[in-house]
Amino acid sequence: MESKISITNLDFYYGKEQALFDITLEIPPREVVAFIGPSGCGKSTFLRTLNRMNDTIPIARVTGTVLIDGENIYRPGMDVVALRRKVGMVFQKSNPFPKSIFENVAYGIRINGLHSGKSDLDARVEKALRDAALWDEVKDRLSTSAFGLSGGQQQRLCIARALAVQPDVILMDEPASALDPIATQKIEELVVGLKQDYTIVIVTHNMQQAARVSDRTAFFMLGKLVEYNPTQKMFTNPDEKLTEDYITGRFG
Repeated sequence: MESKISITNLDFYYGKEQALFDITLEIPPREVVAFIGPSGCGKSTFLRTLNRMNDTIPIARVTGTVLIDGENIYRPGMDVVALRRKVGMVFQKSNPFPKSIFENVAYGIRINGLHSGKSDLDARVEKALRDAALWDEVKDRLSTSAFGLSGGQQQRLCIARALAVQPDVILMDEPASALDPIATQKIEELVVGLKQDYTIVIVTHNMQQAARVSDRTAFFMLGKLVEYNPTQKMFTNPDEKLTEDYITGRFG
């Protein structure tokens, strides 16, 4: 299969302690890949290796290769700022800036010099909010504080902020875990719609969510990749007994 992201023999360490073991994985373009597994199994750590977010931890160390569009993102001299523009991130807890709704989305466009003037900036902000299924709810209050939005709206605003800089890949770390069922459904519908244009990798604790939104699922256990298969196969006929035990709720 054609790969957007190709990970080979990836090991990850916090100081002397190894957290990820020999992970090899191919992620195709414009699909949703879900990472599942019990708490502390390494799925969020692995997600963060895909845009080098772990670089902010002084004792973190990675070996192996991560290729995005054929480029090794851990090569010496890699522009990490450009990488994170290409590989956007949405966190578990929505984290809008203490600015207006408009300025939250405009921020990345401005600092990356992606607009040619005010009307272009306005159009880009509108497009990002539309792509995040938020425009109709906020178009009449763009100048009000982002903190006035509901939790689900704030999370979609953070997705709009990630989309505004035109990434290729979006990483989502449990984007709906703090939301009520209706807000969660909106995020899930959004994820399914976005894959027409983006490659999406989502960490989720919610097995039903993985089944609903993803094309492929990777199951992690104790820092190891146990199984990686098309989602339908994974949830109906997994290759590994351990996967079946986890999905059917025998542990986890």
